[in-house]
Amino acid sequence: MPRHYLKKAEKTSVSDAGDVRETVQGILDDIEQRGDAGAMEYAAKFDRYEGNIKLSPEEIAAASARVPDQLKRDIEFAHANVRRFAEAQLATMQDIEVEVVPGLIAGQRSIPVQTAGCYIPGGRYSHIASAIMTVTTASVAGCSNIIACSPPRPDVGIAPAIVFAAHICGADTILAMGGVQGVASMAFGLFGLPKADILVGPGNQFVAEAKRILFGRVGIDMFAGPTDSLILADKTADAEIVAADLVGQAEHGYNSPVWLVTDDEALARRVMDRVPELIADLPELNGKNAEAAWRDYAEVILCDDREEMAATSDEYAPEHLTVQAEDLDWWLNRVQCYGSLFLGEETTVAFGDKASGTNHVLPTSGAAKYTGGLSVHKYMKIVTWQRATRDGAKPIAEATARISRLEGMEGHARTADIRLKKYFPDEHFDLKAHD
Repeated sequence: MPRHYLKKAEKTSVSDAGDVRETVQGILDDIEQRGDAGAMEYAAKFDRYEGNIKLSPEEIAAASARVPDQLKRDIEFAHANVRRFAEAQLATMQDIEVEVVPGLIAGQRSIPVQTAGCYIPGGRYSHIASAIMTVTTASVAGCSNIIACSPPRPDVGIAPAIVFAAHICGADTILAMGGVQGVASMAFGLFGLPKADILVGPGNQFVAEAKRILFGRVGIDMFAGPTDSLILADKTADAEIVAADLVGQAEHGYNSPVWLVTDDEALARRVMDRVPELIADLPELNGKNAEAAWRDYAEVILCDDREEMAATSDEYAPEHLTVQAEDLDWWLNRVQCYGSLFLGEETTVAFGDKASGTNHVLPTSGAAKYTGGLSVHKYMKIVTWQRATRDGAKPIAEATARISRLEGMEGHARTADIRLKKYFPDEHFDLKAHD
């Protein structure tokens, strides 16, 4: 039978992008025209902050001193894990060269971008982990300039733990500025900083739209929407753990979809009964977010078998995919579309979000069908090069001349002709196009 929805989402996580786009474009245009003064004016308006924008070494040290020792150790632990995994990723990127034809050598190099702009959310939640995820990977990649930007709290500044995390992870500059104005400051090179070559990190819909508009002028990690999570569970899964994991991700925001896909109706019913009870036990703000997300965006889908479960998951292409089922190796080899995969109940999305080492900046809204998450690779330019002997250039030039003329690109053809004439003046070449 076709898959059956025990719970169907009433809404989809699509915001009113038109109004947001117009607002963000206006702010970007104004800041680009007025520079530092414009950015500071928006900071005063939206961040309600008029303190120092570019943190001094003394301010960084003072903020770090306010971080409790245990929290420092936790941040250092998470940083070490993320760095270790990023270094392993970097090791997979090898410069290569190959002799394509005798006498012509082509190669590949991986070159880090010069300046990375890392946006670290700090509004409703202080995203310490986002500082670790974005700054650490930029540092491992070898970016020369790393700018960390985070919203300050009114008359207080950036949360001290974010400052400490950004600093130990390798940020060269920390900006106390949030929202579109923070993104613009990094992209336009304000406050005496180099212009960012790439902008990375999560943020609200205004931050996401600013990155979308600026894409092309600068690189970005990905187009981001509300976070989403899917759990694949069979009869062996623990309903209490499944329910807790769904609630844990639903608390991200009112429009954060969570999905349960299973072939066991009894499990599904137990989870559906338990989720509202777990939500009710959350702190008020977290509970409101989770309640709305579960009510309006969550789905529970019943499938015939594990193949149909896997196909459903690939169709949804979740940002986070958890498998709590038998035969984990089968699932690892079968599922194809996800941002990050969590195999077995011994791991969970929150581990990846905070401290296990894999990155938590991941593709949302189905983008996992065509891209992965943030990694050292996002900061690298894969470039190619070639060189040739004159004999090696000979067959390439002949083919180039004929293909170019067939395409109607005579100027291209003549760049090949002139080399053949110079290098092999006594030879005759048939360089006409042949339909």
